[in-house]
Amino acid sequence: MNKKIISAILAGAMMLGIAGCNNATSGSEGSAPKKDKYTIGICQLVQHEALDAATKGFKDALIERLGADHVVFDEQNASGDSSTATMICQNFASQNVDLIMANATPALQAAQTATTTIPILGTSVTEYGVALGIDDFNGTVGGNISGTSDLPPLDEQAKMVSELFPDSKTVGIVYCSAEANSKYQADTVKKYLEEAGKTVNVYTFTDSNDITSVVGEACNNCDVLYIPTDNTAASCTEAINNVALPAKTPIIAGEEGIMKGCGVATLSIDYYGLGKKTGEMAADILEGKADIATMPIAYYPNPVKKYNPAICEQLGVKVPEGYVALDS
Repeated sequence: MNKKIISAILAGAMMLGIAGCNNATSGSEGSAPKKDKYTIGICQLVQHEALDAATKGFKDALIERLGADHVVFDEQNASGDSSTATMICQNFASQNVDLIMANATPALQAAQTATTTIPILGTSVTEYGVALGIDDFNGTVGGNISGTSDLPPLDEQAKMVSELFPDSKTVGIVYCSAEANSKYQADTVKKYLEEAGKTVNVYTFTDSNDITSVVGEACNNCDVLYIPTDNTAASCTEAINNVALPAKTPIIAGEEGIMKGCGVATLSIDYYGLGKKTGEMAADILEGKADIATMPIAYYPNPVKKYNPAICEQLGVKVPEGYVALDS
């Protein structure tokens, strides 16, 4: 066969291959062809224990499914800044990565703004309807977005206040006003606590600069504090503990990382397991086994009541049966 004809055939085949790769995110089940190597953009809002564990679980799951030689991670950290998260996700979109994993609500919001075609999976996001501004959210986002939620049963978290501190009368809820999902948790837990007969005071901080003063005010006026799953609080547990522990004010935390740093107890979500579930969802999408447009948000099953032995001992807290000690 003429060499020019062979060259034309090979070039045509390569163009078809490239077109097939570009169509891999079209969203119809079974349409995404397998590739030799996938590029995954990871936008993590900030570095702290819970988000770090979710990212690790996500990467481990994809490597297990696709093989280390077939996946490349472009892992970026926004250092707690939403505008940085926006730039990271815009860069992923311009690179046309195969999938974006957005770790925490502001990262998910940034990814949503950056692209409507590249598959986006959120994780460590509490309530997708609130995060994405969806009224009457039914559990499936649709379009190019799905993911996993770290929302624990908030009624059970509220009950922990009475279980551990039956004589408490006033509960302070402390969270970052910049985090929509923190407000959602705070409002929900406030309702449950008030139904249980507690007086509830809400305290918000804008960023890490005023967290110490806000926590101090809450400790002065409340018997117990509740801090929901909140990325800013999770990054500042040492500062919180330096105020709350000397004040002898116990804290019920929304997640294990906050509890480990400054709390007495939590209804614990396994963020590594949550990340692994997100990674499994990503593999299904990339291999064409699932359609992200119809993929419902996944929740972590069977959260566990845990307590912090060190802080409980210092505060003289007696932990009832049914709680598991935090691993040292």
